Amino acid sequence: MLTEALKKKIVQLLSNTSRLIIFSILLKSLALPCFALDFTPRQWSHLPVGLNFAGVAYADTEADIAVNPVTMLEDVEMELETWAGKYIRTFELLDKSVRIDLTQAYIQGEWTGLLEGVPASVYRSGFSDTFVRFGVNLYGAPPLSAKEFAAYKSSKEIDTVVGAALVVRLPTGQYKDDKLINLGKNRFTFRPQLGVSHTRGKWTTEVTGEVAFHTDNDDFFNGQTLEQDPTYIIHAHLIHTFRPGLWVSSSIGYDYVGENSIDGVDSDNEKENFGWALNFAYPINRQSGFNVAYLATRRQQTIGLDSDTLSASLSFSW
Repeated sequence: MLTEALKKKIVQLLSNTSRLIIFSILLKSLALPCFALDFTPRQWSHLPVGLNFAGVAYADTEADIAVNPVTMLEDVEMELETWAGKYIRTFELLDKSVRIDLTQAYIQGEWTGLLEGVPASVYRSGFSDTFVRFGVNLYGAPPLSAKEFAAYKSSKEIDTVVGAALVVRLPTGQYKDDKLINLGKNRFTFRPQLGVSHTRGKWTTEVTGEVAFHTDNDDFFNGQTLEQDPTYIIHAHLIHTFRPGLWVSSSIGYDYVGENSIDGVDSDNEKENFGWALNFAYPINRQSGFNVAYLATRRQQTIGLDSDTLSASLSFSW
């Protein structure tokens, strides 16, 4: 149980205004680690340093998957439930605003389709891979305490932020080399990001470009080696803030997934996916708020993923 002195200290940490501004930013920081197109608005928004944030989320996904024939899977349908938790820490480094994000999900789902032409289904449940993101604001967004932050934001009608980040996907998820469908990838993925956020009054636009580099999976199905070319991702967001903590956003995105090869044999399976998303955020109180989002992706090639995801998340700070 928290002591009364500690409760008072937590309450005094942020002014009323800065709390609401922070939650207008953080409510959609909890992207679910399912697909490359994760659509995370406000990734580059200004945050005060020296704070901790946490969030939990749930998502329900239905998808039709056109799978590479080399995997022996065809006409695959997927129903997925995801529970995710996220922790964020902000701090100052070399006179820049910096944040570290740690995301972990638990997934359960069912896949049905044809395996070598025969109807089959499989159920999986377990932890996904772990995601770690290190982000720094290169231009704008000076490192400020909570009290300084509130005064700075109230004085900025027009604001531009340029940021860079590195997202690392760790091979910690459930994986079995004798299975074609797994929750983990059994390889590292490194995703450098570069983004720009521009705010003018109640409107904010953001654009982020990413490239994902994948290490080899040396324990792919039955001991084979899976290699994959880089994935290229771009997504943009338009955000309208009605008041601190209450906002909506619309997003679009595109990714190009490079060809992979198995034991050196090219698969000729490049993929292109287009997606869009809608978000609604609302503050519950000065320390917490929730977000509801809808995300859809549609494949642009014969191989790829058509998916619909509905998610809800809750965030809080201390």
